[in-house]
Amino acid sequence: MLIASSLNSHIFNEIYVMRKIVIDGSNTSGFQRTMLVSQGGNLDVDGKIIGIQSICLEEDAAKLLDDKDSTREYSLDRLGIPLVEIASEPIIGTPSQIKKIALALGRFLRTTKMVTRGLGSIRQDVNVSIMDGAVVEVKGVQQLDQLEKVVEYEAKRQHGLFLISNKLKEKNLGEICKDTDVFDITQAFKNCKSKIIQKALKEKAVIKAIRIKKFSGMFGYSPYEGIRLGKEIGQLVRFFGIGGVFHSDELPNYGIENSDIEEVKKIIGADSDDAFLLIATHESKMDFAIQSIINRIKDAVKGVPAETRLATQTGETLYLRPRSGASRMYPETDIPPLLISKNELKDAKRKIPKSWKESISDLQDKYELNAQLTEQIFDSDYLELFEKICENKKNSPTFVASTLRSTITNLQRQGFNPHLLKNSEILKTFQFLSEGKISKESIEMVFENIMSEKEDSVENVIQKLSIGNIDETELNEKLNEIIQQNSELIIKQGKRSIGPLMGIAMKTLRGKADGEVINKLLEEKIKSTLNNKN
Repeated sequence: MLIASSLNSHIFNEIYVMRKIVIDGSNTSGFQRTMLVSQGGNLDVDGKIIGIQSICLEEDAAKLLDDKDSTREYSLDRLGIPLVEIASEPIIGTPSQIKKIALALGRFLRTTKMVTRGLGSIRQDVNVSIMDGAVVEVKGVQQLDQLEKVVEYEAKRQHGLFLISNKLKEKNLGEICKDTDVFDITQAFKNCKSKIIQKALKEKAVIKAIRIKKFSGMFGYSPYEGIRLGKEIGQLVRFFGIGGVFHSDELPNYGIENSDIEEVKKIIGADSDDAFLLIATHESKMDFAIQSIINRIKDAVKGVPAETRLATQTGETLYLRPRSGASRMYPETDIPPLLISKNELKDAKRKIPKSWKESISDLQDKYELNAQLTEQIFDSDYLELFEKICENKKNSPTFVASTLRSTITNLQRQGFNPHLLKNSEILKTFQFLSEGKISKESIEMVFENIMSEKEDSVENVIQKLSIGNIDETELNEKLNEIIQQNSELIIKQGKRSIGPLMGIAMKTLRGKADGEVINKLLEEKIKSTLNNKN
């Protein structure tokens, strides 16, 4: 209700719990509960008003971990957690503009301080369509950079399918008939050298060929790099747990030789301008898969089919399932409607948070951060942790923010796992820093060891690497040794010797003393050495 009020959305005085059937395994109950909380509203994005269609509260689904053959593996850790779904009105814009709107919406949600942070806590399901095309829903976008790539790729994919459609219409294709254009070639492929085919035969699969007249070259035709009808059909059959599908435009390949191809052409009676598809799967799946492929080829002639797709980390999309119909909700019979009182509405409006700009300004003033760092820490997963670390006022807010935003990010780019670094260990690290038990330079070493699974706690890293702060006496002794061993360098280079000597000192003292302190002491000792020589 707070979110709805903040977006000027009309909240209903009665809210009904509804069900929608879910059969892909992501809901163990077989359905998902949803409540339509409000309709209408708007979001101001740099002066551009973005309309809001509806705001719903629903149960989150289980996270898909793996999908192989006929088995799907899910994690149940987020199943049933309340999820706010905000649907905007259709937006005409470039991928970068869509990203900007999603960023503004995410920032607004963070100002409420009522949503979790972290990868996957805010997910965008984006509907993409081009002129004269169908609406394609893309699910599972978790990062803003990924969103921009997904919108760009999906628009390109749909335009590619549009170009393929135009080319197919020129061919005046006939109907594909299951009775006359589908052939069983299992026996003919008994001696095929393809490992995929032989594996399928060992698993008692059958192999069938679909003849498509006047279709030669169309499965492999690529109006854009990576956009092909053959790829589309490959993704479609994987939805049914079928991996063994080949089209004539990609053969010979995969161990299927020219002699195998000629045998197929002979059996199916293919002309030079005909194409064919080979499918290897169990008989129980075959008929449904063949009909789905025939339907997909028909859709290819029409243009872009309406479907639901899954976003990949690289910004591409994969076929997920057919697009659901509009009317698939029905009332939850076991839960009565929720009545919303006037007092509850007033309370929600009273708690409307400050805008993102006001929140940024307050954060910047409170911790004396520069504008860029303020935005970075606000947009990150570490805002609450940052404020908790800065409560004792012993650590520099700028240093804390830079460490949370830069050090951890840089380690992640090097391949270390940030999910292994718990907030409790980060908090403990800065506590040890404020108590003088470790130096600033040792923080990266601590994080790196935990993020690489070498150790699981700050204490263990300190003990293993001996990076606890040394006292002033020991520090001076070690620096005096460095000065004595490099006296000729100091005389030769003078004050410029601070660079190489600092490098030598940090090799010995990294993690055991603050770099600024080491630098200051070295400068004093170099100056003293030069004065004594004169």
